[in-house]
Amino acid sequence: MPDQPDRSPSEGALSHLRVLDLSRVLAGPWASQMLADMGAEVLKIEQPGQGDDTRQWGPPYLADARGEQVESAYFLCANRNKKSVAIDLSTAEGQQQIRALAAQSDVLIENFKVGGLKKYGLDHETLRALNPRLIYCSITGFGQTGPYAQRPGYDFMVQGMGGLMSLTGLPDGEPGGGPVKVGVALTDIMTGLHAVAGILAAVAWRSRSGEGQHIDLALLDVQVACLANQALNYLVSGQSPGRLGNAHPSIVPYQSFPTADGEMILAVGNDSQFAAFCRAAGHAEWAADARFATNAARVKHRAELIPLLRQTTVHQTTAQWITTLEAANVPCGPINTLARVFDDPHVQARGLRVDLPHPVTGTAPAVANPLRFSKTPVQYRWAAPALGEHTEAVLGTLHAPAAQALPSTSC
Repeated sequence: MPDQPDRSPSEGALSHLRVLDLSRVLAGPWASQMLADMGAEVLKIEQPGQGDDTRQWGPPYLADARGEQVESAYFLCANRNKKSVAIDLSTAEGQQQIRALAAQSDVLIENFKVGGLKKYGLDHETLRALNPRLIYCSITGFGQTGPYAQRPGYDFMVQGMGGLMSLTGLPDGEPGGGPVKVGVALTDIMTGLHAVAGILAAVAWRSRSGEGQHIDLALLDVQVACLANQALNYLVSGQSPGRLGNAHPSIVPYQSFPTADGEMILAVGNDSQFAAFCRAAGHAEWAADARFATNAARVKHRAELIPLLRQTTVHQTTAQWITTLEAANVPCGPINTLARVFDDPHVQARGLRVDLPHPVTGTAPAVANPLRFSKTPVQYRWAAPALGEHTEAVLGTLHAPAAQALPSTSC
């Protein structure tokens, strides 16, 4: 293990790990932020003068007291608790510095194109020779092998190629119909979470074997794997599922419905909940109707049932329905804007907004990590760092003799 005398187990579940993060944008940074939240020391390697692409992805930007732009909201969302180290990978000195850091690290995360780091002598095989315990996680659009391996991959593209957009949106022929992407870069987020799971599994294996390993993680693989029940619907039936808007392919009623002042979610998961809804809505006879008595029957007769429900739900406001249906133990809820999300008393009680120290603005807002540990709580040390904020401090810790002994592989 790397020598880490300044860390102790009380600092977090992963306080014994150092992560060298060469990734940019979202999937890799999301993974390294999760590891940092759990206590890992994360060194975010950035190109001097430019840094992570998302530093410029705005507006909106966090602003200082004079209203001047400090940092993009996008960058802030995925880079808290990290140390920013500015290193130019195109130079022999920068490459030597990365090799020296890799020799003292537990995990490396990168999202360069396949083979992109080999010309710098920073590929897995080269760094493994320096540090056999290194866990090297490569995140790409399409993986290290296969006919698409050399293609660049972006979340939007992969939502389309991986089938998610074919399931998302209104059916063709309806106003506004057609495929749409999810409103956040969900494939990137899911890939980041899979990276965390893979890295922690590799750490567990290393504790038994003493060996690191290479993790090949592709956005397309993750997107296809996360099609979940819809993928199996196709594999079992041979029929491609279509777009149902807010409806569910296998559960009815499980969608949004109009109310007197907007819309609400009705999420009936079983027959007893449907019967309870019918009684609360004043139509107990629906639950006794053979067409609607069971979920399978309701799916078959969806086109007959949904209009009946819609004609009923419009007679009360969303708040009235939620009060009525919660009392009847029928799952339901509003469709909130983000303003309402962060004003929600339960969201506030769970502390899902946090304010972190920032060197320029004093504080910066963030969304809390959802993990709740009883022994090693998530840490909120600081907001996303300024470009190169920790360069001098981190590079100053490199042991000069060890660094000089590393081979030079400048391009």
